[in-house]
Amino acid sequence: MSWTIVLHGGAGQMTRATVTPEQAAGAREALGRALDAAAAILQAEGAALDAVEAAVRVLEDDPHFNSGRGAALTYDGIAELDAAIMDGRDRNAGAVAGVRATRHPVSLARAVMAHSPHVLLSGAGADAFSEAQGCEQATQDWLALPERRAQLAEMIAGGGSFDVDMKYGTVGAVACDAHGHVAAATSTGGVTGKRWGRIGDSPLIGAGTYADDRAAAVSCTGSGEFFIRAGVAHEICARVRLAGESLDTAVAGVIAEVTALGGSGGIIATGPQGEAVWHFTTPGMYRARLTADGAREIAVFSDK
Repeated sequence: MSWTIVLHGGAGQMTRATVTPEQAAGAREALGRALDAAAAILQAEGAALDAVEAAVRVLEDDPHFNSGRGAALTYDGIAELDAAIMDGRDRNAGAVAGVRATRHPVSLARAVMAHSPHVLLSGAGADAFSEAQGCEQATQDWLALPERRAQLAEMIAGGGSFDVDMKYGTVGAVACDAHGHVAAATSTGGVTGKRWGRIGDSPLIGAGTYADDRAAAVSCTGSGEFFIRAGVAHEICARVRLAGESLDTAVAGVIAEVTALGGSGGIIATGPQGEAVWHFTTPGMYRARLTADGAREIAVFSDK
């Protein structure tokens, strides 16, 4: 039996000068718990889709990352959450953007996929759907932490517009299960100080999240506007499926395109053969991977 789980907790200014040893240790511990949550499903020959949702739910509850509890705040001081999930078996997908009251946006995205005729819901409608589906709710006081409020105040005081170089990041998971099926999920609070209902790449199927059993499962993190313009997640899958590139080559090539456009970030991917791939162009990326043979890696900085 072979399976793979790969995670990210964001790519950005993760250096030993910007991330304390305590922060790094806390992030590593959370990534480890997320790996374990996914592995429990995959070891039991469960579905990749269930594994990525379980992993992301762990990270959404951990304030070391920019998703769920501890999400970055809008210019008006609100946590507006985005998430997506996709099943490589049939390319079914669900996503939400700008939700304000759901504890686990990734599970709400899955509810959109499973219980609505739509792929992407946003704002007040997504919040109403969340309640109607019985998703666990959360208050803004629970989602928005004092540290994030301080970061927002500092950014506004400095005259900044929005910040794409955070040391906290979007979370994501990709998995290949024992049956060779792949899935991807991504969840984020966006960028600090975002305005006017800004939506990044994370909830956009084909940009920040994509899964196709014929090619790969991909989750992205970084400067979302550039990932949207490059259609990163789908582009990787297209290169694998249509151009015959290896998954590693495709990921490296597409993130080079993002760099050429002026963006930065990171990508994780796996394919139906259980590859465990990541590439990033930032000083660090919270990342982790585990395979059925017990190979386990958790890292933060470019030099681990």
